[in-house]
Amino acid sequence: MDLDQSIIGLTGPVFTFEVEKRHIRQFAAAIGDENPLYTDEEYAAKSPYGGIIAPPTFPIVIGSEGNGISLDLDPKRMLHGEQEFLYTRPIRLGDRLVCQMKVTDLYEREGKSGKMQFLVLDTEIRDESGEMVVVSRMNIIYRAKQLQV
Repeated sequence: MDLDQSIIGLTGPVFTFEVEKRHIRQFAAAIGDENPLYTDEEYAAKSPYGGIIAPPTFPIVIGSEGNGISLDLDPKRMLHGEQEFLYTRPIRLGDRLVCQMKVTDLYEREGKSGKMQFLVLDTEIRDESGEMVVVSRMNIIYRAKQLQV
C-alpha cells in the first residue's frame, strides 16, 4: 500500500473564511433549497436562530477555500467515500471562521478487487474565539496500486 500511518496528524495551513450573504444565498440556490432561514432576513430573525444561517452542507464551500494537505495522491485511485458534518452550532451570516484540515485516521480493508485504504480528513472550523463550530469529515477510499504484468 502507498500510504502509511505516519501521515496521521499532518495538518494543512490555517485559513479564514468570512460568511457572506451571497455565499449562503448562492449555495442554497445551487442545492435547490428554498428554506427562508438561508435567504429571508426578516423570517430568519424571528426564528430560534435569530438570523440567517447556512445550510448544513455549507462546509463543503468553506473547505474548498483552503489549500488542503499535500499528500501526493494519485487521483485515478481515489474515490470520495463519505462526508459528514459534526456541528456544535449553526454557521451564521457574518461568521469569521478559522479553519484547518488534518489527517485524523488511515485504515485498510479488503475489497472485492483487493486491499483499499481509507483516509479520514477533518476540516476543523472554529469561530474567532476558538470555539468549534463544525468538523467537516471526509473519507477518501484509496485503491491499491495494480501490479503491471
